[in-house]
Amino acid sequence: MSTSVRRVVTGHDAEGNSIFVSDTRIEPFVPSFSPGTAFHQLWGGDETPTFPEDGARPNVSTYFPPVGGFRFGFFTLAPASEAPPKDLYVASALAEVERALPGMFTYNEPDQPGMHTTPTIDFEVVLAGEVELELDDGLKVLLREGDTVVQNGTRHRWSNPGNVPATLAVFICGAHHDNV
Repeated sequence: MSTSVRRVVTGHDAEGNSIFVSDTRIEPFVPSFSPGTAFHQLWGGDETPTFPEDGARPNVSTYFPPVGGFRFGFFTLAPASEAPPKDLYVASALAEVERALPGMFTYNEPDQPGMHTTPTIDFEVVLAGEVELELDDGLKVLLREGDTVVQNGTRHRWSNPGNVPATLAVFICGAHHDNV
């Protein structure tokens, strides 16, 4: 899903009544290293939300939330068969991702491409296509449209074995991650 997504936000007026605060389209970030991949950062905060509030989008400091923080968005994964652009300059592509999604690669393992462990609980729903979720022991599960995942801070990586982009809705909560 590399097109914009409509986001409608509600909030409260000065008297505490429910109101529509905004109705806007959110453009995705599409990394240059994978034009079939897209990230829609729809909402998030670094602290536990409180009510009433005006419906303004909270500030976030990194892609993955701290303990008590949360994120909501879409993630589109290109097919594994899609090669990066031939003229890709890796250092520039990584800097581009860091600017758009701060800290995204902080948890990635350089010697195991895509493998990462985050201090979060992630709730995912496959909206379109199919994705493969691989855990650290090599076990894999294929997920299709309508399938869900609750990811409890486990070491994992995603891939798309299909021939069309796969889109997931994601809700991510920062959590304490005791090292095992």
